[in-house]
Amino acid sequence: MTTPVALFDYELPKEFIAQAPMEPRDHSKLMILDRHLVTVKHRRFFEIVDYLQTGDVLVFNNTKVFKARLMVGEMEIFLLRERDGLWEALARPGRKLKVGLVLDVGAWNAMPLRAVVKQKNEDGTVLLDFGVSKEEVLKLCEAYGEVPIPPYVEKTPSAMENYQTVYAKTTGAVAAPTAGFHFTNGLLETIRQKGVQLEFVTLHVGLGTFLPVKTATLEEHKMHAEFVEIDQGPAERINTAKQEGRRIIAVGTTVVRTLEAVTRLRQGFVRQAEVRPYSGDVNIFITPGFDFKIVDAMITNFHLPKSTLLALVSAFAGREFVLEAYELAKKNAYRFYSFGDAMFIF
Repeated sequence: MTTPVALFDYELPKEFIAQAPMEPRDHSKLMILDRHLVTVKHRRFFEIVDYLQTGDVLVFNNTKVFKARLMVGEMEIFLLRERDGLWEALARPGRKLKVGLVLDVGAWNAMPLRAVVKQKNEDGTVLLDFGVSKEEVLKLCEAYGEVPIPPYVEKTPSAMENYQTVYAKTTGAVAAPTAGFHFTNGLLETIRQKGVQLEFVTLHVGLGTFLPVKTATLEEHKMHAEFVEIDQGPAERINTAKQEGRRIIAVGTTVVRTLEAVTRLRQGFVRQAEVRPYSGDVNIFITPGFDFKIVDAMITNFHLPKSTLLALVSAFAGREFVLEAYELAKKNAYRFYSFGDAMFIF
């Protein structure tokens, strides 16, 4: 049985696409979806405190966006990720790149920095060798790069902080985990004071997260891989909370994918799902019919039509309910996509 991608399509006039973050961030709109009672309520994001319970575990993605877009003459190099000393990148116009070509990308520590084209891939990406460490390349990007905003955002944010979460820590993402944009330091402290446990994992968000699915069915889509890291401490504390019947609330689809991807079934009299410590790639594709083992509730933004993210949210709350909520969001002037408003689904 196949699932047509067209089932996850909807119309969105351009004026609904948010072009800048809400100020203050926690005053964005919040749609409350009860997936069991199939009800919808409208709130402001700071009111999410009223829907959290003592003992809940909020899990955040602490990835930090770097300035991944570099201009090399008239060519744009968009760095995606580093693997085994080489950088996967997109290049525009890519046709000018030949294997062996040397690109003068800037200077670092008074020395010219060059990248050698090592490979061109069928998916349009290239592999570049900068000849220096990952840390040195990231320093170059900080000095010369530009903020890698999504294509539907027309103006680059004036400050990098406008495209980061307030808890961003581990550098490596080329796109922000946007569900976290709504949290301020003050709101996080209020949540802590309520007795909610905060945990952090890392998933370095890649460009593929936001791209529409171009195949006719979900089953034909090849999911991109992203780097994930979850330490022993957070894994154990999440498992303890799960065993005690406390809610695990994912802040964003990246956290949902992280937790569900690193889950295994522990053998015994009862097959218990548990999160395991992990460092490496995951390419989990969550679609309707998926059996969620860890996540009990989630916070997420409003996603692009025909996207893997919309498929994930539909898997969690039901496709028809989600699409009805999207239509309701348009009627109530919600803002969509990265800088837009949020949902709390439980």
